[in-house]
Amino acid sequence: MSPKSAAPAVKYLDSNDAVGKFLEGIRGTPVLALDTEGASFHRFIDRVYLLQLSTRDVHAIIDPLPIASPTGLGALLEDPGVEVVFHDADYDLRLLHQDYGWHVRRIFDTRIAAQLLGVKAFGLAALLEQHFGVKLDKKHQRADWSMRPLPQGMLDYAAQDTMHLLQLRDALKDQLERKGRWAWAHEEFERLEGTRWAPEDPGQAFLRLKGARDLTRRELAVLREVTQWRDATAHALDRSTFRVVANEVLLEIARSQPTSAEALGTIKGMPRGMIERAAGDVLAAVARGLAVPDAQLPRFPKSARWEKDPEFDDKVGRLKAVRDAAAARLELDPGVLGSRERLESVARLVPQSVDDLEAIPELRRWQVAEMGEAFVKALRGFKAKAAKALPADSPYLEP
Repeated sequence: MSPKSAAPAVKYLDSNDAVGKFLEGIRGTPVLALDTEGASFHRFIDRVYLLQLSTRDVHAIIDPLPIASPTGLGALLEDPGVEVVFHDADYDLRLLHQDYGWHVRRIFDTRIAAQLLGVKAFGLAALLEQHFGVKLDKKHQRADWSMRPLPQGMLDYAAQDTMHLLQLRDALKDQLERKGRWAWAHEEFERLEGTRWAPEDPGQAFLRLKGARDLTRRELAVLREVTQWRDATAHALDRSTFRVVANEVLLEIARSQPTSAEALGTIKGMPRGMIERAAGDVLAAVARGLAVPDAQLPRFPKSARWEKDPEFDDKVGRLKAVRDAAAARLELDPGVLGSRERLESVARLVPQSVDDLEAIPELRRWQVAEMGEAFVKALRGFKAKAAKALPADSPYLEP
């Protein structure tokens, strides 16, 4: 059915029997489109609250809350004979692994495909309007997908995320092949396999707050305590952390270090209800931070330090010129061709041949094919040297 035709029927499946029959009916499909809906904007612990599926012939929404794990879907997603199409797959892949342990295999990501074609507006709504004249309604973008029952408007909105995805995949793959960039996309898609949440130490969450690096070590100690209180409260309420107390408020508490409910109440953005219910807990957290012995005050982990190289900026600048020229030639965003971090890795290596670039795992084969020889030429004359890590207390930090 053409995307411009009347919207096809969408099956809403919320029982083990209905889901099982549907998945049995699409077994053997060579390609399917998939999307998930989480609720990180509303809940402390995000999970899959909705699964949207489309094949060439049928469309369905699976409600995972009242059913057992849909193992039939996992089998499809992990089948190397089935291509699974996403738009911006990273978040979906992480949720699917977190909740079900699935490792999706043959991936096609329409966002990545569009970027490799040089498309500047690569959001799903922009792509569907550009290719098919389909306009997506964005009013449910921040909706709470954990609520039940879901109104029909939200279900209709969710269904649109996969309903036209296979046609979009076909159009983008055709363009990639005509431009000789299908191998690029295939390499990028392979790198998505195995995507999962990286393990994090919740006790270090306070260091990841924007603005934390501007605090003194004593203020960091207070920030650590109030962040742990806030996150524990959010977990107990199953509410997003910023809906309990915003990060900016925690930073101000760390700086001002209030010692009374009245002082706490003067902090802009501090929820009045939270002051009434938990002022004592917040003030106790501040007191714990102030009581930390000087020798035990938290600090940021030291950045990787390298032997100071006075030619480093020159090397990176030459590589950047190569990248930017290639980006103009290929009509690509320079960041797609290579981030500054990758250019810095090349600058440290000073490759003497294109083969030397294989030592940088972050560099893609297609990027080396497009820029490798020019990289080597740009750094000709510089001496190759192994990157030498310095002791942690070295004063030299690479620029």
